[in-house]
Amino acid sequence: MIKTSSPKSWSKAISTTAEEFPLTPLPILSGTIPESFRGTLYRNGPGRLERGGTRVGHWFDGDGAILGVHFTNDGASAVYRYVQTEGYQEETKANQYIYPNYGMTVPGAFWKSWGKTYKNCANTSVLAFSDRLLALWEGGYPHALDLQTLETFGTDDLGGLTTGDAFSAHPKIDPLTGEIYNFGVVAGKDTQLKLYRCDRHGKILQQRSTTLQGLPLIHDFVIAGEYIIFFISPLRVNLFFALSGLKSVGDAFEWKPDLGTQVLIFDRQTLNLITQNTIDSWFQWHFTNGYVENDGTIVVECVRYQDFLTNQFLKEVVTGETHTLAEGKLTQIRLNPKTGKLIDTNVLSEQGCEFPIIPSYQVGKQHQVTYLLVYSKDVDNRGEILGIPAKFDHKTQTLSVANLEKNYYASEPIFVSHDEQGWIITVVYDGNEHRSEVQIYNSEHLENDPICRLGLPSVIPPGFHGTWQSAR
Repeated sequence: MIKTSSPKSWSKAISTTAEEFPLTPLPILSGTIPESFRGTLYRNGPGRLERGGTRVGHWFDGDGAILGVHFTNDGASAVYRYVQTEGYQEETKANQYIYPNYGMTVPGAFWKSWGKTYKNCANTSVLAFSDRLLALWEGGYPHALDLQTLETFGTDDLGGLTTGDAFSAHPKIDPLTGEIYNFGVVAGKDTQLKLYRCDRHGKILQQRSTTLQGLPLIHDFVIAGEYIIFFISPLRVNLFFALSGLKSVGDAFEWKPDLGTQVLIFDRQTLNLITQNTIDSWFQWHFTNGYVENDGTIVVECVRYQDFLTNQFLKEVVTGETHTLAEGKLTQIRLNPKTGKLIDTNVLSEQGCEFPIIPSYQVGKQHQVTYLLVYSKDVDNRGEILGIPAKFDHKTQTLSVANLEKNYYASEPIFVSHDEQGWIITVVYDGNEHRSEVQIYNSEHLENDPICRLGLPSVIPPGFHGTWQSAR
């Protein structure tokens, strides 16, 4: 029998504003930290979803807060701080929301949103360099932070961003050269998709623009061998509603399945568009990876949704009660690189999932394992959020799932490796005791108990993406 889980078990984590804490030693709750586990976990996500008695309109609207967990020879310590964006500081001073955002307009009459710039929430992902950490957001510049204390330095133009540019939240790093590829969507009379190639320090070396029809939602992309691939779902902003302030951008999106999904394939060296095609309609937030088979076929893996109901589900999250069923399925898609035509589609797992990742050294190449978050099998997913780490083995076509206690919710799994050993690290919210902890698993045996659990000083609400930086 399917059990309907009370939303209270996870909603307590977002019911109050997350509290910052300074660098603090972490107690070991069970197990031991692996001897060679040295480096830092960084995680980003919305920590504040309410201000002045007003709730945000969508999960994407929350102010970004970064968790840093440092592992050294002396043990583990953590720090948690809000990114001090200009919008965050202004709204803190006013104790009210004064900027429109993805899922909300300026409180009050609709014309108060006219001409208002959108607040950079800096809440989606992170990118670590040797001298700074970047807090990434979909629609603007990254913010640079101190690697140790998470103090905000300010926005970072990466030596090449200009006014109106965006540097999105899902950069891809070439494991051989260290070069970084990313994109940004620049809205205007003619929407531009800007591609960037950066050096290993984040400096932009090359950029190129392609004109798009309408204003779509592009959250992620993938590199596969010598190619860069985008799937642009049939989703377009109704500019009248968005620009007039009658609706937020998120509410102004319109699902137009007759448009189909656009496939754009670029050359990774020149950033030139090679080919484009239109295939069946679907939506995806995240890609796992891409690679080129021996016969030249492009293989792309992503979490695929039938439509855009996922947006409604994410909007409901901030209320603490979700009712919309929007399950993504881990899916493999094969393409002809010369024509962009679809060869076939294969659903790898029927279990609802999200946040797929692979070891960083396999980016752009064939991967053997996908790590991700899944739903529990014994609950009604309409009232739940994702929260169980899992591993899909492509050789055996099997899914292994961690054995988390009831009302425990893990964040996106992050893969860590040293020599031949691999681990999965994740931040877990315990809805029974209303506390958060860090858990480390053997990457080969997720079904076993974590090899180490560390307590955190305060609750870290569910967030989005993170990264691992090995000790230098």
